[in-house]
Amino acid sequence: MMKILVTGANGQLGTELKKVLEEQIPGITTYTDVDTLDLRDADAVAREMERGEYTHVVNCVAYTAVDRAEEEKAECSALNVDAVRNLATAADRMGAKVLHISTDYVFDGRACRPYRESDKVNPISQYGTTKRKGETQLLAISPDSVIIRSAWLYSPYGRNFVKTVLRLAEKASVHEPLRIVCDQIGTPTYALDLAHAIVTILCSRQWVPGIFHFTDEGAASWYDFACAILRIRGIKAPIQPILTEDYPTAASRPFYSVLDRSCIKATYGVEIPHWETSLAHCLSRM
Repeated sequence: MMKILVTGANGQLGTELKKVLEEQIPGITTYTDVDTLDLRDADAVAREMERGEYTHVVNCVAYTAVDRAEEEKAECSALNVDAVRNLATAADRMGAKVLHISTDYVFDGRACRPYRESDKVNPISQYGTTKRKGETQLLAISPDSVIIRSAWLYSPYGRNFVKTVLRLAEKASVHEPLRIVCDQIGTPTYALDLAHAIVTILCSRQWVPGIFHFTDEGAASWYDFACAILRIRGIKAPIQPILTEDYPTAASRPFYSVLDRSCIKATYGVEIPHWETSLAHCLSRM
């Protein structure tokens, strides 16, 4: 019988994943967060894996404060590398399969086509570097794992770009418009869509390990994303496109990080909606 452990269950993805799991395969999942299971504590992780006798683990825990990570390197590494190693070790000992969430920020953004799973990684931030190290640690210890790289995650929960734009739009004026970066291209991803993809993999007849890319369909700049948020909500706030150089940040970000989704669709039959369709659905819940 399948028994699932979801870590990071109180975050954006974890919250949506709980919703989908309890709708589709209820009553077989334990949900934890840092207050109930600190993945940085190897002994605690091992005890929980033994206690629960889990067959599958979905790791939604991550340090995601991209700019702050440039200063808080130890804290970032503890969650994105050490915690993953602890989970991989305990899961491998128990024979459990791990599904881990990673990021588009493992790439440097110099590509001119969507990134495939086989493309060379070259992270340009502390966050991206630690997420890549987490990937390699997991696959070295537990090679039967599935890693899903995603990007630009948002939902009705937690802190994310959609909620930030809606908040700032209330204060925007002709003299102080919303100023949004227009030269970074990626794909907005609705956390609920990613949750559905994860459950599709968990319920698949065949577990195929490896790295897979998942975002919603299409591509956009942050400016395009913001304009769509305002348009769908019917908000007339003034908005101005700016360049990355006009909005300096502590961490460098890839200029292009669209991910090729063909492998996860072919392998697991995952259905993926266009990002604007999913954005409208998300906004209808907010």
